Amino acid sequence: MLELLKKHFGYAEFRPLQREIIEHCIAGKDALVLMPTGGGKSLCYQLPALRFSGLTIVVSPLIALMKDQVDALRANGIPAAYANSSLSKSEIVQVEKEAASGKLKLLYLSPERLAMSSVIDFLRTLNISLFAIDEAHCISEWGHDFRPDYRNLSALRRLFPSTPIIALTATANARVRDDIVSQLKLDGGRIFQSSFNRANLTYRVIPKKRAFEHLLGEIRERTGQSAIVYCFSRKGAEKVAADLRANGINAAAYHAGLTSDERSRIQERFIRDQVPIITATIAFGMGIDKPDVRLVVHMDLPKSVEGYYQETGRAGRDGLPSDCLLFYSTGDRFKHEYFIREMSDEREKQHARRQLQDVMTYSELKTCRRRYLLAYFGEGSREDNCGGCDICLPPREKRTLKAEAESDFDSELFELLRAERRTLAEQRGVPPYVIFGDRTLQEMSRNYPQSLECMSRIFGVGKEKLSQYGGRFLRIISTYAESKGLKERESTTTVRVRRPKRAISETVFTTTQLFQAGKTIEQIALLRKLSSGTVLQHLEEAQQRGMELDVSSIRFPSEERYRRIAAAFEKAGTFTLTPVRNILGESFGYDELRLARIMIKATSTG
Repeated sequence: MLELLKKHFGYAEFRPLQREIIEHCIAGKDALVLMPTGGGKSLCYQLPALRFSGLTIVVSPLIALMKDQVDALRANGIPAAYANSSLSKSEIVQVEKEAASGKLKLLYLSPERLAMSSVIDFLRTLNISLFAIDEAHCISEWGHDFRPDYRNLSALRRLFPSTPIIALTATANARVRDDIVSQLKLDGGRIFQSSFNRANLTYRVIPKKRAFEHLLGEIRERTGQSAIVYCFSRKGAEKVAADLRANGINAAAYHAGLTSDERSRIQERFIRDQVPIITATIAFGMGIDKPDVRLVVHMDLPKSVEGYYQETGRAGRDGLPSDCLLFYSTGDRFKHEYFIREMSDEREKQHARRQLQDVMTYSELKTCRRRYLLAYFGEGSREDNCGGCDICLPPREKRTLKAEAESDFDSELFELLRAERRTLAEQRGVPPYVIFGDRTLQEMSRNYPQSLECMSRIFGVGKEKLSQYGGRFLRIISTYAESKGLKERESTTTVRVRRPKRAISETVFTTTQLFQAGKTIEQIALLRKLSSGTVLQHLEEAQQRGMELDVSSIRFPSEERYRRIAAAFEKAGTFTLTPVRNILGESFGYDELRLARIMIKATSTG
């Protein structure tokens, strides 16, 4: 698993609880995972998906989140796709063909699509290894973001009784947790709860006087860095954005009053670092997978502690220091009370009032704010001083990010690497963090790697990204280091452990024996009840471990296509599949490319 983790995601070690969750998942058992935003929830199903022979279905609530995750997976060399209302009928048919052929490892769907009988009928024809339910708190009417379409997911256990389910959320108190387990029939599964403590976040509450001037100062301290400013109303979001623009700050407002196209365009510009500041109602954020938001501000009182925690959780998802600021006025309570009085359901009114009182209590604390948040989610804290909230930090120690980190890495080189990242992202039509995250660029700027081998040790540099981007970033680093007389430093944040090579696994050995005995790939797949793609992966692993394969009996479907593929591998200058497929186009499947790669490697070494 560590090899897969480094190869595809560029990480040398797991975060807390990830290994246990992944092993539990691979064993085919149900699970509910409670892990804060930025804690690495997605990896808990993405890595098992690579180990499973079948397809992993991921249920995700927002289109933008699906697209971001699929872009990131593909950039890491993992075949993934999504099907939702943003695609045409012909595009959805193409995605379904890829899923049916076994080419995909992950398929992202909305809960609305899972309510369609035609989609369920299609899924029942597939080999599904796992259902992953993201943002699982949406299934509970006791959660802060209940979505009726999520209730349809309660039928999954009946429709797919032998397929394990992993449900994941960042915000769920005890009542919501019980509801998730009940709705998804996870009674026989296990609940994993990691710490809700986001140690890299600093929480502050400031009296709501001259709030805009204070906000302006906070944003100017972080020039060029991303921030989200939450407002109570659409009108408030528009006004704050206009006021920021009047002061030379590139900002855009986001709320439900905009058209779908307008919202998508603003969100896309934010993700791609084209507009750094978003002022928004709570309609913005759940679909944001942007790791480098450095500041989250609440100009008005949030509706609930759960909502506040989730919204602040959009800061610092990459683990780097970030700030969460709330402007507080007791008068904000009356805005919420007005809407609560309009509710017709008495039980709903009481629930909303209780949530509002919890937020008031948080805002008026004289003791540690972090301790209150942790206790709210059922987690104790022994810390007398968290060192990361305005109660525990004396005013004179108020820190400014300007990411403090300047003495930690070379900011001049960091900006050069950011510019290269932006260029690459625009060329490939993906968000900049899909290329490399800030933490990765900072580590490059700290250690000045001078070779691909040293670059591979950097946090977040996996095999696929090293192959695609390593050379371009190395040239910038080498040129810069030479001009400044700087030498390479040993990485201090990522320790690469050289592990002994493992013997070939029994399943790979069996496949290879059958191949060497003259069986075709199709015959092996039938005998072993595997997909042809899995058989090819077994042969490739055997090849990578030094076993010589006799490919003389393989008959490629088309000699002309084989020549085109071989030429594309030579042009790409790499044996990585994605760049080669980008050259050839989507009419060439991954299994076809994999078969050609086996033959090319065997004949070139033979």
